[in-house]
Amino acid sequence: MSKDPAVLFYTSDFLTGTLTLSNEQKGKYITLLCLQHQKNFLTENDMMMICGSYDKSIFDKFVKEDDIFYNKRMRDEHKKRKEFSKSRSDNRLNGLKKKKKEGKIISSSYVHHMENENVNVIIDYFNTNNYTKEAALKFYEYYKVNNFKDSNNKVVKNWKQKARLIWFKPENEIKDLTKIKMVY
Repeated sequence: MSKDPAVLFYTSDFLTGTLTLSNEQKGKYITLLCLQHQKNFLTENDMMMICGSYDKSIFDKFVKEDDIFYNKRMRDEHKKRKEFSKSRSDNRLNGLKKKKKEGKIISSSYVHHMENENVNVIIDYFNTNNYTKEAALKFYEYYKVNNFKDSNNKVVKNWKQKARLIWFKPENEIKDLTKIKMVY
């Protein structure tokens, strides 16, 4: 799993915890917190490079253990975020295993560009633009069978654009305008 680029940051706690620091000290402190998140810990060299010199107010916000420094709150939040992300990943994998065991056809890849789109939404989109239900169904089935990839094997990121550019052609237009469903 790649490094999580984020951690929960509680602005109220930060403001309260840094009230007695100068703006310059706050800048150094937040920089050290970010660096700790990226590296998991700080060295004395890291602390001195950011602070320029020993600053008791800033150093007191970090625990020194052997040759490393860390802010306990940052470490705890990083750990909670990592555990949460792992639980989401495990839930996803368990769901895939369950579906596979039940004999359901599933994709092992996670295609999130069209996950909330369904055939009815696509049919409505085609209809609103004066194109047939049959064309919408062909469109949906074509991309569904191809795991929502185009003819160049690239993931379809914008299905509406694909519909407009490729599928909205004269032979797919609704000829009888009384069949158009009004959408407000």
